[in-house]
Amino acid sequence: MASSAASNSKTTQDFVPIREVRDGVLVLKDGSMRAVLMTSSINFALKSEDEQGAIIFQFQQFLNSLNFSVQIFIQSRRLDIRPYIAMLEAREKEQINDLMRIQIKEYIDFIQTFTERTNIMTKSFYIVVPYSPPTLDIKQRKASNPFASKKTREMNMNTEDFEEARSQLEQRIAVVRQGIVRSGIRAVQLGTEEVIEIFYRLFNPGDVEKPLPNNS
Repeated sequence: MASSAASNSKTTQDFVPIREVRDGVLVLKDGSMRAVLMTSSINFALKSEDEQGAIIFQFQQFLNSLNFSVQIFIQSRRLDIRPYIAMLEAREKEQINDLMRIQIKEYIDFIQTFTERTNIMTKSFYIVVPYSPPTLDIKQRKASNPFASKKTREMNMNTEDFEEARSQLEQRIAVVRQGIVRSGIRAVQLGTEEVIEIFYRLFNPGDVEKPLPNNS
């Protein structure tokens, strides 16, 4: 009974292997690190056959040039049209011309009806770049201070090795950027708030359906 109660008391955070997000870098509980790059997209279908072949070849060359693994992540999200509708409604109230007010109202009705019948999705593309610091220094640090608590050792490792590990991670980020730019894809590293927002939306998908705050 006690073990059952303990398992039920676990929160979502207990199952997420993230210790913290610092300067846009994900630090996992095992000491490894991740950077998230948001990339542009290409309308591949509109390219000519030669252009498609060139893109495929350059992307293949990019993958073959890597000596570390990367994760390509695509997030599909239902488009939240409510801020756009709120902006149109504000414009409608500001209109003096009756004809313009009617046209805006009809346009709002059209947008609402269309989005209710059709699920309009937005897609975001990401590349996750990993780096795992060497474990030798960590083992030596544990041996040098065997009486230190696990939490203290983790904090020391985090403080002493973070900048050096981030430098190694940034080198990998540069390799990824240089590789995909040849395929016509741009990439930018996400900051701390942007990374947190991604994970918040992943674990709280229902928040999109919540009412917008009333600022009036």
